[in-house]
Amino acid sequence: MKRRDFLAATGAAALTGVHHPAAAQATAVRQGYQTNMWGMPTYYLLRSGALEKHGIKAEEFAVPSGNITMQQMVGRQVDLGTYAGPSFILGHARGQLVAIAQIEEVGKTTRIMARKELGIKTVAQLKGLKIANQTGSSISQVFVDQIAPKAGLKKEDWQEVRMNVNDMVAAMAAKTVDAMINVEPYNAIAEADGLATTIMNYWDVDRMPVFMAATPEYVEKNPDAVVRYLRAWLDVASDFKNNRKKVSDTIYAFYTSKGYKMSPDTFAKAVETIEVAPQFPADVKGYMQAQAQVLLREKKIKEIPDWAKALRPEFMQKARS
Repeated sequence: MKRRDFLAATGAAALTGVHHPAAAQATAVRQGYQTNMWGMPTYYLLRSGALEKHGIKAEEFAVPSGNITMQQMVGRQVDLGTYAGPSFILGHARGQLVAIAQIEEVGKTTRIMARKELGIKTVAQLKGLKIANQTGSSISQVFVDQIAPKAGLKKEDWQEVRMNVNDMVAAMAAKTVDAMINVEPYNAIAEADGLATTIMNYWDVDRMPVFMAATPEYVEKNPDAVVRYLRAWLDVASDFKNNRKKVSDTIYAFYTSKGYKMSPDTFAKAVETIEVAPQFPADVKGYMQAQAQVLLREKKIKEIPDWAKALRPEFMQKARS
């Protein structure tokens, strides 16, 4: 886990001799994010200068998967973090976490892949095989509770090999697993290295909206800061739409610094699978209700959330005004 204070506003002021009022009044936030592609919009936000511009000073907490960020937030170690609907619902049940925005849709980033030499074309063909799975993650919940049963696979029909998404490509290369449920950029790496082929992506099953969640204490104590924070997100969304190369280069530098090898063009295609559009859609309650019903059926939550408490659209509404 890495922690880092971002004091760019203060640093910029020192370098230019210009005083930034936002720097003097900056509100601190402990920002969690996952180091797979789902977390890269947050990574870019932290390095864009947008937070400092809006008077926010962030300390970052990077982890392999969003369900770990959720657990940190339940333990009140982190104030804000992104993850998909199932993890958010679990976080609300365990720690009363609230959603302040939908940041992105990531269904295209998520794939079920099998080792290339196995020639597997369908989910049903995974019967009896070893599947790498980040247990507890949203992509895991969707596979276990929805995709596998639809393909006729019971939980005892396949062998789960629990591991973080960033370890799965190595496991595929070593042939210790036959398939994986993974996200970008690891899917693109496995494909480019000739290790795996795609069985399906999640987009047609679940567009997988990713939410920015917050602890209830943080939003109650810092409502104005939450609005300013979301305005920074609206600034960053413009870069994802209009300056893709800048975004891709920034994120590419993160992965190359960690030792991952991939051509910039291949990586740029992986980045394009993220649909970044900070908002609070009117129909999100229906989507979340459906996700909650699955979790309730599987006995992973005890009751359907009170959406008036769990979903807090008022902050995004103010950010847009």
